[in-house]
Amino acid sequence: MTTTDNRLPISLEFFPPKTPEGVDKLTAVRQKLYALKPQYCSVTYGAGGSTQDGTMQAVQSILGEGYDAAPHFSCIGADKAVIREKLKQFQAAGIKRLVALRGDLPSGYGGFGEFRYASDLVAFIREETGERFHIEVAAYPEVHPQARSPEADLQAFVAKVKAGANAAITQYFFNCDAYFRFVDDVRKQGIEIPVIPGIMPITNSSQLMRFSDTCGAEIPRWIRTRLQSFGDDKTSIQAFGLDVVADLCERLRAAGVPGMHFYTMNQATATLEICRRLRLAS
Repeated sequence: MTTTDNRLPISLEFFPPKTPEGVDKLTAVRQKLYALKPQYCSVTYGAGGSTQDGTMQAVQSILGEGYDAAPHFSCIGADKAVIREKLKQFQAAGIKRLVALRGDLPSGYGGFGEFRYASDLVAFIREETGERFHIEVAAYPEVHPQARSPEADLQAFVAKVKAGANAAITQYFFNCDAYFRFVDDVRKQGIEIPVIPGIMPITNSSQLMRFSDTCGAEIPRWIRTRLQSFGDDKTSIQAFGLDVVADLCERLRAAGVPGMHFYTMNQATATLEICRRLRLAS
């Protein structure tokens, strides 16, 4: 099989470092991951925009390194004047992509602000800037943990697309059928935008379980049990994780997914190895 046949759009997600050492480490990680020729890199945004300075610094560094970059942009607790000003900053920085999210309220915060849903943010971005930004939104194949019902969650997604989203990135998952069913349901609603599966490499058992319990991503019992059986054996955890996630990605690619979005956790090794196994990297 040729390299051309294997090409699949890849995007990478990072979080903003909190220390100068973390900044240096992430710079080195990015240089390794650029071997994958990512379509773009996204950078997360803390609750209520609590990491926005670090997010912008990371985004500007990525742009300076010659790659497209998309800041996560959350709206909860904000008013229109604040969002309008941020959009001006994004435009001035040469940013062309945004990951538009509702976001989580930081603890002790009073209310929602002028934006209750991500669809409100997407609509406002379009009203203010037209088609200037390529807007990614979130999708939840296993249902958002705060959704009233699967149908309500589906309609919330439809609302984001109708408001002007260009594409979607899913929460990570380990059950392909959940993703396939979600895409089928979306298509039945007349939604044709790309729904990019989010991929979480397994490198740390306790961290993965903590994240999954928080965000509602299901770890199938057989995976959870195997991970727990390894205890503190990091080598076995990582070897097993590579097998599981590479197999997941192979199934997704065989089904014709439009791309893959890797939650790198600011590390390069696992993502590079998964892509090597998929023959997406040399």
